[in-house]
Order: sequence, then structure tokens, then C-alpha cells
Amino acid sequence: MILASLLMALRELRRNTLRSLLTMLGIVIGVGAVIALTNIGEGATARVKSDIGKLGDNLLIVRPGAQRRSISFTQAPPFKLVDVEAITREVSGVSAVAPTVGSTQLAVWGNQNRQTTIMGSDNAYLDVRGYALSQGRKFASSELSSGSAACLLGATVQREMFGERDALGQSLRVGKISCIVVGVLTAKGESGMGQDQDDMILMPLRTVQRRVLGSSDVSTIFLSARADRSTQSVQQQTESLLRQRRGLLPGQESDFTVRDMQEIAETMSQATGTLTALLGAIAAVSLLVGGIGIMNIMLVNVTERTREIGVRLAIGALASDVLVQFLLEAVVLSALGGVLGIGLGLGLSWSVTRALDVPFLVQPPILVLAFGFSALVGVLFGFLPARKAASLNPIEALRHE
Repeated sequence: MILASLLMALRELRRNTLRSLLTMLGIVIGVGAVIALTNIGEGATARVKSDIGKLGDNLLIVRPGAQRRSISFTQAPPFKLVDVEAITREVSGVSAVAPTVGSTQLAVWGNQNRQTTIMGSDNAYLDVRGYALSQGRKFASSELSSGSAACLLGATVQREMFGERDALGQSLRVGKISCIVVGVLTAKGESGMGQDQDDMILMPLRTVQRRVLGSSDVSTIFLSARADRSTQSVQQQTESLLRQRRGLLPGQESDFTVRDMQEIAETMSQATGTLTALLGAIAAVSLLVGGIGIMNIMLVNVTERTREIGVRLAIGALASDVLVQFLLEAVVLSALGGVLGIGLGLGLSWSVTRALDVPFLVQPPILVLAFGFSALVGVLFGFLPARKAASLNPIEALRHE
């Protein structure tokens, strides 16, 4: 019985193909919008996590100055190497600590020159920030302790200044000093803020402090928490230790900032997830509009086919048979619209994610939910027309012109 009613429903829809397609349009757009926005949102969330993950695993960044308006820092005394040694010695759960200073200098080799970032640190910087060597070696202990003019090149500097030539062993002038290239770092790409992480030259900390900046200050401390320890615990210990070392009283505002990049990634992921859910809910409203369109067309169908309904009832069809017939037509309309909407949504999300350079992530539960909701719309909005058709008086229906 159900199969026969389904075949009849498909026949009726084919009889008015254009009207059926136009009726499904609201469902197609609604389902497509929900799927597209959800997939794009999931891709954006994955991109945020990936970009922040490029900065380093379980990374905490310590800077002097209290943070203001999320990006600026107030003036405060810089850190010293003794602060770094205290963190290494007293903060449990830290796997690596990298004191860092930075400066923008002109690098020159032969007739090639480039304005780039000079970072002064030690080998721990590579571990904390997730860099690896594509050529050469790390700094030797003697180079770090004596402040030798050795350097590691970021992939961008190596490519722009040396091209296909081997950079190892070459003498590179950085500012007013010359350094020997002992290694080349693998490419990391851009950070979440759009900064090229490979456009830099890494030199021993003492070299940059003494010969470039003329200062013993440490501008930034990078910490990497062990995988078995919470970054929040390491953050709290670091804050407590530095407050003690800087002589801050209880209740007094810290004159430094410890930023947990994992916490920032989770916060941003939650924000993008909430926005995705909101946009999906807004897009789902068009499903209700599509359902109203189905109900209107089905009411028109009942009016147009009143005589046919009267004939079926007169020859022995039950009111429940007529109800099922018209209800199935509404469900088939919305279900087909759901299928087309899934295809539209996947196509749109694939195109947009490629244009925005974010991952294309398909969410099977969302596909099932969108299709199921579209079929439910057919049941809800098709019931009133179907009930009207089933309740017709056979004699009055046969008299209808």
C-alpha cells in the first residue's frame, strides 16, 4: 500500500515538474545554507587551531608589561637571564624555556640584501617554537656561551637571499656584524596573524644582546609545558614566581603577562563554534519558509484534484488512504529538496573553503540532521492539506468542477 502510494506521489510530481521544482526551492536553499555554513565554520575552527598550533606545542609566552586592549602592553622593567634560570629551576612541568630578544636588521650577502627579524635565543627556541633543521646543525655550547657570530636562517631568508645555492658556511652580514650560517630551518609558513614565521635569522642570545642591542635584557620568554602537565598549572606557577621576584604585593597588578596559547586557541574555537551554530540556526529559518511553500502548493493540489479524490472515495478508498497519499507527496517533495540541498551545500562549502584556504570538513551528522529535518518539514506542513483532502465529502467532491 505504501509503495503504491509512493509511486502515485512520484507520478503526480512528474506531472507538474516545474511547479514541484519551484516548491522544493525553499527546502533546497535552506538545507544547502545550513550545510554550507556549518562546514565553513568547522573549517575555520580547524584553521584557527592549526595556525595557533604552528606557534608551538603547549606554548606559553611571557612578556613584560600588562596587556591592554588585547594587543598593546604597558611599559615595565624587562626580564633578565636570572629570571629565566629561576623559571627553569622552580617551575615544575616545564619541558623547555627559551629566553629571547628581537630586532629588525638589514641582512646582506653579496649583492643581495633583505630587511628581516633577528632573533637572539638558544637551541631551546627550536623545541619551544616547533622548528626543525632542514640543513646544518644547532648552535654548539661554545657558540652559545661565548656569543659567537653563528646563525640559523629561516626558510624565507634562505630562499630570497641564496636561492638554489648552498647557504651553509657562508658569511652573512647582519647589521654591523658578520655571522657564519651553520643551519637552515624548515618552513613553518604564516602564523594566525599573517606573519611569516620563516622570515627571520636566529642567533645566539649573547651575540644579539652584546653586539646588536648592547643590552643584557630579555624581551620575551617562551615556555613549553610537558605533555603530562596542564598549561594552566604552569601558567599559575610562572605568574606566582615572577610576582615574587619582581616584588609585587598581594592585590597589586602584575607588570608582566603570561599568555597560554592553548587557552587562546580554545577560546577562539568556542567563538567560531558559537558563530557557526548561530548562522546555521538563521539559515534553518529558510526551511520553515520552504515548508510553508509546500503547504500552500499542497492546498492548491487538493483543490485541483477534488474530483479525483471524490472518485477514489466513491469506489472504496478509505480516508486514511487519501491522507497517506497526500502526506507522502509532501514528504517526497521535501525529501528530494533535502537531497538537492545537500549537494548544493557541499558544493558551496567546497568552493568557499578553497577560496578562503581553510580545510574542507564534511560533518556527516549535520548531513543526516539536515535531511531528517527537511523530511520532518514535509510531514508537519503536509499534514493539514492531507487532512483536508481526507475529510472531503465524496458526493460534494464528485460535483466539484
